[in-house]
Amino acid sequence: MKGAAASIRRHWDGILRWFSSGLSKGLLEGLNSLIQAAKSRVHGYRRPRNLATMISLLGAKLNFSLPT
Repeated sequence: MKGAAASIRRHWDGILRWFSSGLSKGLLEGLNSLIQAAKSRVHGYRRPRNLATMISLLGAKLNFSLPT
């Protein structure tokens, strides 16, 4: 309990700011997850352009299945 209280005390300004703004880091965490997934897929490519292309493809959630 002492550890939890100390953590709340350290982050008190941010906790109060959330109630007034309603913003969270959820969008940034999702974007970071997308970039990490793209980095794992383009492992071995030499150009940063390939990473940017993979991020765009993963973010667009395109469906490449053939019609049946």
